[in-house]
Amino acid sequence: MASIQKTDKGYRVQIKKLGIRDSETFPTQREAKEWAARREAEIVAQATKPLGEQHTLQDALRRYAEEVSPSKRGYRWEAVRLAAFEQPGHKLPLALPIGRVTPQHIADFRDARGAKVGPAAVLREITLLSSVFQTARLEWRWVDSNPCRDIRKPAQVKHRERVLAWWEIRKMLREMGYQRRGRVATTGQAVALCMLMAIRTGMRAGELCGLTWDQVFVDHCHLPMTKSGRARDVPLSTKARKVLERMKGWDDVLVFGLKTASLDALFRKYRERAGLSGFTWHDTRHTAATMISKKLTVLDLCKVFGWTDPKMAMRYYNPHASSLAALLG
Repeated sequence: MASIQKTDKGYRVQIKKLGIRDSETFPTQREAKEWAARREAEIVAQATKPLGEQHTLQDALRRYAEEVSPSKRGYRWEAVRLAAFEQPGHKLPLALPIGRVTPQHIADFRDARGAKVGPAAVLREITLLSSVFQTARLEWRWVDSNPCRDIRKPAQVKHRERVLAWWEIRKMLREMGYQRRGRVATTGQAVALCMLMAIRTGMRAGELCGLTWDQVFVDHCHLPMTKSGRARDVPLSTKARKVLERMKGWDDVLVFGLKTASLDALFRKYRERAGLSGFTWHDTRHTAATMISKKLTVLDLCKVFGWTDPKMAMRYYNPHASSLAALLG
């Protein structure tokens, strides 16, 4: 029932229907009553629509950003990407009820993005969109199907197979000012020992930069949170323990005293100074997997690197043909 009151400015009408409140002021009581009846009818009509008609694609993107993304480790990337989806150049039908979004809309988005960025970026964005639709389907009951599943996806990017040669590693160490003995005295030397630790253990850049002294034990490092969302214990070889020993005194909390972004920038700087190219910091993980695989079984290797699927070992284990020939004898 509408509530109408006479005020100095006319007739103020207030309504409450199905939990929705609204109000307006009109010069005459008749206009106030007509508006109240019309507005209540609109609220009822809206409430009886399927959820896919009540909410737009933009509503879904924003709700996902608020409720789902914060629970993920890649929250920052998702927040930036979800906000970017609302830019006109992405060609997403933001104002369209989510129940009317078709595979053709997603295909148009794919083609528009493909003209600006590479296949890997497009695939990541479609994967994120697909996750939004899956959440809307399974949890919010806004849609009955996921249109992202009914389009042709960009081809998977070929996985890297770069393994650093020892002569490349030695050249990098020289540029970083690496010394065979003694405690660390410069940032370059800290980067050098961090790189050696990556090669000895296969730890990721973020894991190494986030490693604290209270996570270091006699024969292993405990990582409470990793990329997979699970904790992992990384065994330490004799050489890895020597690297850690030399880092003592450099930083009271962090083992290597480096931030991930700084580590990447410094690594690229020293690589350029050494006159080298064609490899990235992440390739130290490929190098580690290839070296450590000579001593461990596939299942043990998966434990060390935190892989739940043994197929990952094949992706990271990249021996040279001459190395395999030497094993054959």
